Parts: sequence; structure tokens; C-alpha cells
Amino acid sequence: MDKNNIITLPHQNLRIRSRKVGIVTNDVLELAKNMQDALLDWESSRDHEVGVALAAVQVNAMLRVVVVRNNFEDKKDRTFGIFINPEITKYEGKIEEDYEGCLSIKDIYGLVPRHTKVRIKALSIDGTIIRLTAEGFLARVFQHEIDHTNGIAFIDHIKDDSHAFFRLDKKGGLEEISYEDEVKNSRILWQ
Repeated sequence: MDKNNIITLPHQNLRIRSRKVGIVTNDVLELAKNMQDALLDWESSRDHEVGVALAAVQVNAMLRVVVVRNNFEDKKDRTFGIFINPEITKYEGKIEEDYEGCLSIKDIYGLVPRHTKVRIKALSIDGTIIRLTAEGFLARVFQHEIDHTNGIAFIDHIKDDSHAFFRLDKKGGLEEISYEDEVKNSRILWQ
């Protein structure tokens, strides 16, 4: 797979809850590898962004599979953790707003409120249950990707805040965009 396999809104599957994986098969493992390939290909085409995670629905596979980059700070580290049937078992910490982007929402960023700490339960690639506590940016990433498996996009958390939407400028900075012109009336996002 490559970046062209990544679907974007208004694709209807991005609004559908993904199915649980019953058994971790070679097909599931191949899907996870293909997701990583698509994410890294997307990243290679972007000057100012790092691909941090992807849910299977974003490559039009309706399974609850998520890949998360192991090191967000080092673009040269191209390794990922694979989480099958991930779910948040507990929300903790406070709620903070921070910027989020999404490969399935082209060039739009948002200031999204999320919990600063979450507890996650998932299956590993060998089918065993794993539990972890994610804090800070990693907590945000898990909430974003698990939302995808439930048919939710980050824009759904901020659609009523006209000052929460941004676009990346040519230098890699974020500039506020017109909510009325570029977001609210956009068939791309709300169809």
C-alpha cells in the first residue's frame, strides 16, 4: 500500500464502526504492515509533518486495527506498535486542548480537547491481551485512533467552535482558517 490507499472524508466508511478482529491471522498482520507502508509513504510526501498513527478504516479496511509509531520525535525511527481491538478502559487526568491533524482530513487541523491520560486494552500481534497507560501526546494519539475505529473524526469534537480550525502554511506553521468559508460549508468534511 501507499498514500493513495488512504481514504479521506467524505468517504462513508470513515463514519462506520469497524469490526472486532476475532483471530489474529496472517491477513491481519499483512494489513498492519500495509498500513505502516501507506503511512510512511504519506509522510515522505510531506515536508513538515510526521505520520504518527493510522487506523485500518483509513485504508478502507473495516477492522479494529491501529498502528502507532514507536518514537514520535525521530522521523528516522520507522517502527510501529500494532494494537488489535484497542479500547479505552479508563479516562484519567485533565482535559486539555491541543492541535490534531488527520491523514483522512486533508490539510485541516483542529484544536481538540482530550484527556491527558488513558488506560488502553488491546491484543498484541500474537493474540495476547496487553494493557498500557498512555499519557500526554500518546494518550491523544490513542483517543484519536480509537475514535476512528468507532466512526468518529477529530472534527466531531470541535465542530461547534468556529475558532478551532487551522491549515498548515508553507513554513510548517498553523494559521487559523475561515470557519464559515472553509469548514462549515465544506461538503468535504460534513457530507
